[in-house]
Amino acid sequence: MKKYSFLSLVIAGMLSQGCSDFLEKEPLGRETDSNYFSDSTNTILAINAVYDVASYDEGNDGLGNYLPHNYEWMFGDVLSDDAEKGSTASDFIDIQHLKEWRALPVNGPVSGAWGNQWIGVYRSNWVLQNIENAPISTALKNRIKGEAHFLRAYYYFYLVRLFGGMPLFSEPVKTSEYSTTSRSTISETYAFIEADLQKAIELLPEKNGYAASDLGRATKGAARGYLARAIMYQLGTDNGNNHNWQQVYDLTTTISQSGQYGLTANYAAIFDEVSENNTESLFEIQAAESGQTWGPIKTGTTNNVIQNNRSTWGWGFNNPTTDLEAAFEENDPRKAMTMYGNGYILFGVRQVVNFPDENMTGFLNRKAAIVQPAQASAAGQNIRKMRYAEILLMRAEAAAELGNETVAREAVNQIRQRAKRSTLPLGSTLGGNTYAPTNIPATALPDVAATVTGTALKQAIAHERRVELGMEQLRFWDQVRTGTYMSSLTGEIRTRAQQHSFQGSVNPIPVLPIPLNEVQTWGLTQNPGY
Repeated sequence: MKKYSFLSLVIAGMLSQGCSDFLEKEPLGRETDSNYFSDSTNTILAINAVYDVASYDEGNDGLGNYLPHNYEWMFGDVLSDDAEKGSTASDFIDIQHLKEWRALPVNGPVSGAWGNQWIGVYRSNWVLQNIENAPISTALKNRIKGEAHFLRAYYYFYLVRLFGGMPLFSEPVKTSEYSTTSRSTISETYAFIEADLQKAIELLPEKNGYAASDLGRATKGAARGYLARAIMYQLGTDNGNNHNWQQVYDLTTTISQSGQYGLTANYAAIFDEVSENNTESLFEIQAAESGQTWGPIKTGTTNNVIQNNRSTWGWGFNNPTTDLEAAFEENDPRKAMTMYGNGYILFGVRQVVNFPDENMTGFLNRKAAIVQPAQASAAGQNIRKMRYAEILLMRAEAAAELGNETVAREAVNQIRQRAKRSTLPLGSTLGGNTYAPTNIPATALPDVAATVTGTALKQAIAHERRVELGMEQLRFWDQVRTGTYMSSLTGEIRTRAQQHSFQGSVNPIPVLPIPLNEVQTWGLTQNPGY
């Protein structure tokens, strides 16, 4: 499903509260909540509108209305020790305020992430409310219900990690009813998410159950992967739902043994177009290239433009740190596919990175780079959200915690062996457009030896997560759940982060401010310190 078929203004009318509240008769010749789900075509368009929200970035709500950015790298990367804001010092200062824990309740990325996820929750509920009476096959109905449950969980998971416990809605709620629902606890919110993911596991097909034209839709594997990720996060933060590592191990083992997934042969190709929706992909945000350069982007993503080199065609945000660079072992080919700097060659062109005037670290995110277009336009690069390498690493971590160290080492070594076989990124030679060999020594990236046990093994797994998944918006969440986030901060930044945290049953949970309008209009309780 390379392009989600986004709904038009017809859906905009439905997704607002519609006309049925004040008209005595249903308007003739108009599609409404009650008659839209009249056939399989419309029903598929409806679930596509739920996926649509996950792709919002440069002002895109699919309907021509402006909404702030929805980039998870602003949180998962920049809040961590893997990245700095980037670009010039004065550009998009709201991101720097996030980095320094000085964000106010009117912060742009905060408002964007909050508002967009709630649109996703509403649309998920709208589909679930109306699909039961749709005159479509039971198989299609169950699949779409499964997709809606998965996506509602996806949006709530985004919200609970950024803001804490949320109001929980299982059906479309009128604006007049928002203030009657208070915030649930973090544990209650996670229980809601887990119930959705369990329902998705029950209803969704495996990856090979979809036609080629539908690749990119949620699957059993994606639902199991997100459930494992949600449980892992609770185990390190607020485990009010009494989870254990065996659950993570069982979920990831089921995925590994499903026959649906494997590692992409060449690490350097994972983020290239040739690898979209391939064997390693559990879930990725779909995009299709467009020529749009600004304003409400209806298709494609500006995720690439905003992270790429200001000296060529980007805006220069999300700069990998020298701390991340130092984490890579000597001769690890993954570093070249994770970050690049001045003098590096991308797609056959030598790069000029203007550090420090237009860059904060000297590096840019290689995983977001694409072939330089004629102009900075919305790109078609899918945004990878979960891949099989993470499943192996979650399984390794769970196995190590359970004392099954042989399985843990085997999983980690699969990752390392694939990395060792990697080529250089596409076009790493001047004028070149191929995957050139790395020519690294045979002794590079040795397997984790059988003598590596206990704490040393857990540290090896943590190291592997960082270098394998670097700049994939996961580092901040890993630091929080492992209790290493606060110690990575210094001075006033640490003090502010602590002031803006809930004390979980395990580790503190730093959270962002609830947008001011939501607090004032709907009476939501503001987060600590804001």
